[in-house]
Amino acid sequence: MKHNLKKALALLLALALACGAVACSSSSDSGDSGDSSTGSAESSAASASEASAESAAASEAGAESSAADAEAEEVEEVELIVFAAASMTETLTEIKDTYEAAHEGVTITYNFDSSGTLKTQIEEGAECDLFISAGQKQMDQLDITANAEVNTDGLDFVLEESRIDLLENKVTLCVPEGNPAGIESFDDLAEKLAEGSVFMAMGNEDVPVGQYTQKILAYYGLDEDELANAGCITCGTNVKEVTTQVSEASVDCGVIYCTDAYSAGLEIVDYATADMCGQVIYPAAVLKTSANQEAAQEFLDYLTTDEAMAVFESVGFAPVA
Repeated sequence: MKHNLKKALALLLALALACGAVACSSSSDSGDSGDSSTGSAESSAASASEASAESAAASEAGAESSAADAEAEEVEEVELIVFAAASMTETLTEIKDTYEAAHEGVTITYNFDSSGTLKTQIEEGAECDLFISAGQKQMDQLDITANAEVNTDGLDFVLEESRIDLLENKVTLCVPEGNPAGIESFDDLAEKLAEGSVFMAMGNEDVPVGQYTQKILAYYGLDEDELANAGCITCGTNVKEVTTQVSEASVDCGVIYCTDAYSAGLEIVDYATADMCGQVIYPAAVLKTSANQEAAQEFLDYLTTDEAMAVFESVGFAPVA
């Protein structure tokens, strides 16, 4: 019996030792699990912190980008003042709308008149960025590099490197609707003027179209003063005024540009040859007095593009050959 009791006690001791080992193992596993949870929490906190920092950095970069974009969107306002021959009124007005739509902040203001009047206004200090003349003489009178016999006052308004020959026009003989006087050509006009049987409108002597007409009269050996005294001619201050006289049939005919005849819907009975009056060239230049030389040059460059030339050619202008 003592032997059995010893055996039972030994078995109980073994069971107690086994239970203790299991308990230790469980506690150790629990501790490891706690450490893992703690590590996971710390990792999540670190990730959240990094994400927050990245988000803040992105927001700051976005703000800087928006500020840069806003600054870039601040467009400088520029008003370009363009003095141009009256014969360019319709074409340049159309080109203005196209150009302003494509160049934010640029506004074009035109002053259309005879080239002689425009030249005088520039000489007297009128604000102008770009000058487009219907004749070389008026541009030469403002260009210090031109012949001193033309630029007699030594004026220095033209920005030399900007000057170009922009367009060519044609001098035409036009008649009112129905051609009441039956004028067929310049040859016919010369005969009728010599007879004193027609009344013709022409530009003043300080207007390019008037100067071309004077050359035509000289070509036919006609004296302008004699014709004026005989009541055969009347003068207009610019080509638009001459065009109006023909349109209203207050004269039998008029000498105007092809472009003005086209715009007014007038009948052209003849074209002057180069032998009669030379080429009709329209020079253009940025002025030294301009406060917007760069913008003025950009607009002048645009006028030489195919897009702008298409507008000029639609009314009879041509690129200079």
